[in-house]
Amino acid sequence: MTTREVEHEITIAAPAPDVYRLLADVTNWPRIFPPTIHVDQVESDGSQERIRIWATANGQPKNWTSRRELDPDGLRITFRQEVTAAPVAAMGGTWIIEPQAGESARVRLLHDYRAIDDDAHDLLWIDEAVDQNSRSELAALKENVERAHATDDVTFSFEDTVHINGSAKDAYAFIDEAGLWPERLPHVSTVHLTEDTPGLQTLTMDTRAKDGSVHTTTSHRVTFPHHRIAYKQTTLPALMTLHTGLWTFTDTDNGTTATSQHTVTLNTDNITKILGPRATTQDARTYVHTALSTNSLATLNHAKDHAEKKY
Repeated sequence: MTTREVEHEITIAAPAPDVYRLLADVTNWPRIFPPTIHVDQVESDGSQERIRIWATANGQPKNWTSRRELDPDGLRITFRQEVTAAPVAAMGGTWIIEPQAGESARVRLLHDYRAIDDDAHDLLWIDEAVDQNSRSELAALKENVERAHATDDVTFSFEDTVHINGSAKDAYAFIDEAGLWPERLPHVSTVHLTEDTPGLQTLTMDTRAKDGSVHTTTSHRVTFPHHRIAYKQTTLPALMTLHTGLWTFTDTDNGTTATSQHTVTLNTDNITKILGPRATTQDARTYVHTALSTNSLATLNHAKDHAEKKY
């Protein structure tokens, strides 16, 4: 069997322990790594953990389960996929963070992998996916760690919540059935929804803003019936470089609590182009927050009506 071993590296202008902490906490990954859609920590005992990852490989959404061994003293994280996604037969590697002079760090990302049935064509596909994702992940890690040391507050999170006198299952179904949104939501004009793998959706839609403009977005969504849907936009409006979100539905004694959570990173290069020459980062935060909350609350309230009619 052919086992490929490859290494990628980058230097980051931040202390090595800070880089390690960002990598060790998997909840950061959808924010810092472009291919990562969502990560769940399945189990953990402190130094070892199992995680389930949903991410794109060569643009195709995949999911797998990995076991990680955390070494904060050695600034190393070793990983091995337990449940792989075709055409990968085996995949593992190590993050190695090495302190450098001047409070910088060298980050090395090692991979070893095999293709199912030792297929040469599939091995080339994995080569390309690993190389593309590794370069993308390291560049994004550098950008996000260094941004954390800057003064501009361009990444922020917020949420909107409604109470529903109905079941979580019915409210969840409204969000899950996004293919019906043009019929159900006034601010959605067109939708294309695919779900080639159960629980892993790709959603492209045109959304109308208050000013009448139409924005096209594409998201990958991970569904967890009937309680939550996590998503990450891959085609974004011009004012954002990142948008991840989570729809959650919680049964209560009096019905359901439904929440839409957003994490956003502003595209600072486009602020003055879109909002005018005097627009500030705070202006952009307010604009984006208002636009997303308006659509989220509209969607949640329609989900509320849908669930309450069925109750």
